[in-house]
Amino acid sequence: MNVAKYIDHTLLKPEATEQDISVLCQEADEHGFFSVCIQPSWVKTAAENLKDSEVKVCTVIGFPHGATTSEVKAFETKDAISNGADEVDMVINIGQLKAGNLDYVKEDIESVVKAANKEALVKVIIESSLLTEDEIVTVSKICKEAGADFVKTSTGFNGPGASVEAVTLMRLTVGEDMGVKASGGVRSAEDADKMIEVGATRIGASSGIAIVKGAVSDSDY
Repeated sequence: MNVAKYIDHTLLKPEATEQDISVLCQEADEHGFFSVCIQPSWVKTAAENLKDSEVKVCTVIGFPHGATTSEVKAFETKDAISNGADEVDMVINIGQLKAGNLDYVKEDIESVVKAANKEALVKVIIESSLLTEDEIVTVSKICKEAGADFVKTSTGFNGPGASVEAVTLMRLTVGEDMGVKASGGVRSAEDADKMIEVGATRIGASSGIAIVKGAVSDSDY
């Protein structure tokens, strides 16, 4: 198994500079990671750095709290694609899910799927560590119904991040036709292997190099 091809090499810290993004892209290309995942303002920079590479450009939408309106998320999505994004990772409106406003949650996801218009792959961040098991099942089903390509555990900025239990539950819920991304707290090859064993098809991590080298990182993401 080539674990590098599972990894979205991630840098979402607000203090990241253009030089940091360039280094991230160089690392992703060198190690053969699937993508880089960066803030929307760096999409053009990443796309330029990776124009001759097979590494994809991924960015985040409604990040990190998911509380922006659906219209804003749709605009962010279109803007990101126009700047060179191949994939977008949107955050659900967690409060609306907690309140039981499931139509809102579905329409919110659909707004991004529609805006992406199959020009970019859509992953939906559900922030699993803030949810009950029932909520994880419910929102995973909604993601599938809304036409998303992936369901993703976490932003890495709220709570402990991915867990084997959450990834297992998400995979059981969406079946084999949808991607599952484990992100937040995946710091070692052992962590990544555990997530892949229970059904993750993508790993979001700032510790990608440590993972492929079999080391352990102290990164929070």
